Amino acid sequence: MTTSNRKPNRLSFEKSPYLLQHAYNPVDWFPWGPVAFEKARVEDKPVFLSIGYS
Repeated sequence: MTTSNRKPNRLSFEKSPYLLQHAYNPVDWFPWGPVAFEKARVEDKPVFLSIGYS
């Protein structure tokens, strides 16, 4: 499946070239920040942190 067939995730709004590489991943990624931590708190879920690979 090409990226033209998929919707971008919220990483598509980031400036980081690394994060932009993952803008079409099917994973519901959040950039590091208060939104991700608030969602984890509200849903009582741990934060899964990816430190990157390339």
